[in-house]
Amino acid sequence: MNESEKRDKWLKIRISEREKEVIDTKFRNSGMKNVSDFIRAMIFVGVIVKFSDDDRKQLLRDFSAMSNNINQIARRANTTGKIYPEDIAQIKEGQQKLWQLLNCFLSQLQNAKQSATLPTAARPITAD
Repeated sequence: MNESEKRDKWLKIRISEREKEVIDTKFRNSGMKNVSDFIRAMIFVGVIVKFSDDDRKQLLRDFSAMSNNINQIARRANTTGKIYPEDIAQIKEGQQKLWQLLNCFLSQLQNAKQSATLPTAARPITAD
């Protein structure tokens, strides 16, 4: 939008007290000079990315499982003084699963960021 363009239209929305607190906090953290510029930036530059609940839950389950395995292996290593090749393989397998899920999330973020910078006519149309 051209900065010299006259802004003579108002946009009014209703928000809850909690939503107002969140907006105020995000505005303060943004370092921007005024709320209007902040909200304008969020509308015209901001990107909303929706990750599926199933993907997020799977990531948390895999992370928790890997953490538990590492703790068990650490306890066994501390009591026996030995680390077994199977333990290392199990950690590597869990790490690979986590990297795959994290790369999936990263790919979705990059796609969203890329589509946000495309001209409107070139943006993909979604069924949401």
